[in-house]
Amino acid sequence: MRGVRRLPVGFWLVGSLVVVLSRSAGSSYAIEVQPTAEQIQAQVERGKLAASQGVSPEQLHTWFGATEDLAPRGFIMTKLGSLLVMANHLALRALSPTDQDIAQVLANEHVLVNVVLYGDRVNFAADSYIVLEQAGRTVKPSTVRFDARGDRTTVWPQQPAYRAKVIAQFAYAELDPRAKTTLTVFPSSGGQVSFELDFSRIE
Repeated sequence: MRGVRRLPVGFWLVGSLVVVLSRSAGSSYAIEVQPTAEQIQAQVERGKLAASQGVSPEQLHTWFGATEDLAPRGFIMTKLGSLLVMANHLALRALSPTDQDIAQVLANEHVLVNVVLYGDRVNFAADSYIVLEQAGRTVKPSTVRFDARGDRTTVWPQQPAYRAKVIAQFAYAELDPRAKTTLTVFPSSGGQVSFELDFSRIE
């Protein structure tokens, strides 16, 4: 697989992966810790419009990492991102978010990071850990979850044979919402995969 090398610990690494973002004209920059009423309404309308065009919630995630199959990638879920996806998901069912739905999203004080990794054994992602590096400062997650057992990939039993998720939450209070950031995932058995993110390009 081009650009991918197998580590001896059964982990798959794709160098330093750069965030891939798509933004609409007029969107604000940097992760919004306290979105305004205008920003909230704009995201809800964007979600509804996307649903009317047949766009699925997964397509609205802020994705980063590799674009090819069977290579590490992930997405970030912020407050505004969550509102966009929620509005889209509900609109596909002919529903709209309630004030309570919106308030619940805005009350979340954490950014969620979901990373998909590939390995050569079923438990390769067990006990994985994630950290962020911002200007030489390490930001540790509030929580980390992982798939103790990965799913078989489409090329199983060839490599990479298994796919697993590692999900972490980082407190807004610990983050610089405008900083260029390195996200690194460490499996317990060694090795790592890193992604270069630019928070100034994420809502």
